Amino acid sequence: MRLGINLGYWGAGMDGDNLAVAQEADRLGYDVCWAAEAYGSDAPTVLTWVAAQTESIDVGSAIMQIPARQPAMTAMTAATLDSLSGGRFRLGLGVSGPQVSEGWYGVKFDKPLARTREYVEIVRRAMSRERLSYEGEHWTLPLPDGPGKPIKLTVHPKREHIPLYIAAIGPKNLEQTGEIADGALLIFPSADHLEDTAVKYLRAGREKAGKTMEGFDVCPTLPLAVGDDIKGLADMFRPYTALYVGGMGSRKQNFYNQLAQRMGYEKEAAEIQDKYLAGDKSGAAAAVPHQLIDQTTLLGSVERIAERMQAYAAAGVTTLTLAPAGFTLDERITALRAGTDALERSGLS
Repeated sequence: MRLGINLGYWGAGMDGDNLAVAQEADRLGYDVCWAAEAYGSDAPTVLTWVAAQTESIDVGSAIMQIPARQPAMTAMTAATLDSLSGGRFRLGLGVSGPQVSEGWYGVKFDKPLARTREYVEIVRRAMSRERLSYEGEHWTLPLPDGPGKPIKLTVHPKREHIPLYIAAIGPKNLEQTGEIADGALLIFPSADHLEDTAVKYLRAGREKAGKTMEGFDVCPTLPLAVGDDIKGLADMFRPYTALYVGGMGSRKQNFYNQLAQRMGYEKEAAEIQDKYLAGDKSGAAAAVPHQLIDQTTLLGSVERIAERMQAYAAAGVTTLTLAPAGFTLDERITALRAGTDALERSGLS
C-alpha cells in the first residue's frame, strides 16, 4: 500500500505551511500529493506550484470539477501539467454538488452519471491526441453547421496514459468509476464498511468492463492525528465531520449524509443534518458519534495507526491518502512522519 497526502483547499489558513508539508512528503517518499477545489482556490494552480518545487512526488487533482471546465480544457490542463512536471500528474475528476454546480458555475446538476461518462470519454480522446469529434447527449464536437472542425491537442503529455480518477460516493457512481476510470477517490472511508459501501461496487464496474481490480487504485483520504488522547484527537474532527454529514449539499442531496446512513448511522446522520441546517453548528458537531469519527480517521499512537493501516489494506485500499492535522507546521510534519513510520511498522511498505 502506498501513501499520499491531501493539502485540501488553498486559502484554508495553512497556506504558508502547505508547500513545506508537500516538500517533506516528497522527501519521505510519499507517492502523491493531492489538492482540492470548490469555490475558492483552483487545483491546477496549486499543483503547478507544488510540482515546480518538488522532485519525485506525483501531483493530483482531488478534484477538478466537471461543471467548471469544458472537457477539452481539462485535457489541455492535464497534458500541460504532465509535461511540466515530468510525468507526475494524476487527473482526478468529480461532478461536485448541486449547490456549487448550479450556484457557482451555472451548470444544471442533472444526469451526473451520463455527464461524467461523456466527459471522461472526451478527455481521454483529447489526451490521446486524436482529432477530436464526439456526438453525445451533453456534448457535440465540433458543433454542427458551423466553422468548427476536428482538431487535436498540440501539447505532448509526458506519458501516453495519464491516470484518471473519479471522486465517487454513491453505489451507481462507484460502479461507473470502476468501469471507466483508473482509480477512485473516496472520502469518509471506514475499513469496517469499505467492502459494502465502496469496493463491491467498484469491483462490479471493473467486471462490467471485463477487468479485475488489479491495477485499479482505491484511494481514500483520511485525516491523521497522532497522540495518546484518542477522544481529544477525535474531537478535533467534529466540525469537519459535521460539515460534510450535516451541511454539504441540501437536505435531499447530501451524499456524505447518505454514506453515513449506509454505515449504520441513520438516526445520528439525521440529527446532525437537522441541527446543522438549523444553524446550530456546535450542536451538530456535538451530535457526531465518536465511533463515526474514529472509524473514518487515523488517530492515536504510531502502533494503533499501523494496525488501522493493515485493516485498510485488507479492505482493498491501494493508496492511503493522509491529511495530517496540526495547529502548527511542526505538528503537521510530525504527523506526516508518523504516517511513514506507521506504514513501515504495518509491514505494507
